[in-house]
Amino acid sequence: MNLVERVKAILLTPKTEWPVIAREPGDVAYLFQNYVAILAAIPAVCGFLGGLLRGAPFFRSLLFAVIGYVLTFVMVYVVALIVDALAPTFNAQKGMDNALKLTVYSATPYWVTGIFLLIPALGILTLLGLLYGLYLMWLGLPVLMKAPEDKAPIYLGAIVVAIIVIWVLLFFVGLRYVF
Repeated sequence: MNLVERVKAILLTPKTEWPVIAREPGDVAYLFQNYVAILAAIPAVCGFLGGLLRGAPFFRSLLFAVIGYVLTFVMVYVVALIVDALAPTFNAQKGMDNALKLTVYSATPYWVTGIFLLIPALGILTLLGLLYGLYLMWLGLPVLMKAPEDKAPIYLGAIVVAIIVIWVLLFFVGLRYVF
């Protein structure tokens, strides 16, 4: 897998890229080292630099960047566990490898739009990447998890609710230890 080609393909032609991804192995170590580690660094580094431009203290910005980067790996894996666990509920096929691929590649637009964190006023544009990532996941659920087309939106909704709950918990636990 060529990283740049995969990013372009999943962003520009997801309907034809998901079947290609479905045929590939979903090795955790490979995906984390060769895809997540690289792309997740974009919002971490740009958020760090944007924080400095905003006038945030160096070590505080660095701490948030490192914590955010590490939590990205945790979240990707936890969301994949959720996608896999929810599969039977929506008449989809369980399979952690496919759930991990779905989660990793659906996060691509969010990581790419992390470049906007360089300029604090543009940071809100990462929400567009997040929304596009949800669209990618919706497209990928029938292909990777074999979810029936009519159940994919509800399946996605359940995943989103789970993600929100996890982020809220992480946010409040994180606030307790950072401040």
